[in-house]
Amino acid sequence: MRVHVLFFGRFREIVGLAEDEAQVSEGARVEDVFNHYGVRHPELAGFRDSAAAAVNQQFAEWRAPLAAGDEVAFLPPVSGGADGLPANAEMPGAEKDRLALVHLPIATAEIAASLKAPADGAQVVFEGIVRNHSGGRATLYLEYEAYDSMALAGMRAIVAEMRERFPVDRVAMVHRLGRIEIGETAVAVIVSSAHRAAAFDACRYGIDELKRRVPIWKKEYFADGAVWAEGARSSAGKLQAGKSGLER
Repeated sequence: MRVHVLFFGRFREIVGLAEDEAQVSEGARVEDVFNHYGVRHPELAGFRDSAAAAVNQQFAEWRAPLAAGDEVAFLPPVSGGADGLPANAEMPGAEKDRLALVHLPIATAEIAASLKAPADGAQVVFEGIVRNHSGGRATLYLEYEAYDSMALAGMRAIVAEMRERFPVDRVAMVHRLGRIEIGETAVAVIVSSAHRAAAFDACRYGIDELKRRVPIWKKEYFADGAVWAEGARSSAGKLQAGKSGLER
């Protein structure tokens, strides 16, 4: 049977492919597909303990069985962000929240203004800004890439959790992809609420969870080369962000 395989970030560079079709035997599991590519690319095999896998855009265990036509994605540890919002902006739930992945500068002020309502007494805005240094080296610029559909699904889930945990009114979560220069905004999380405590707490929860588990990867460029930001996979199978380049 055949499965569709996706690679992101460092894995894409190691394998030399963003996607591929793999022929596997009936009863094959996720780990069999990973091992298939790991034999040909020993560097990829070395990431076995830190990589995560997804089947049909849902995190999956290595022993999860596969069916013909499944989409299997191998995800390195995450690193974690037109004016306004683009046409593909998500507006789930009460149709007041705004979620998006964008390729142009994030217009934070305009987005924040659009979220304000008469019932709101507070609004908290977080911007993750690209800084000019990382690990003692001068950063030139960053590049971000994402597993777009899975990233948006993860953002929707986080905003739903924010609504369950905190009495918030409106939420925006926008992450920029592609090349981002020093001083530009890579990610913005904006929360409006009747009271400041809920807005502060929900905003902190939102950015922390986004950076911990949404499949977005960061590559840092220096004068003497470029590296993918490191991260670590948690025992629960969620992705965790590594630090560097973007102010936390």
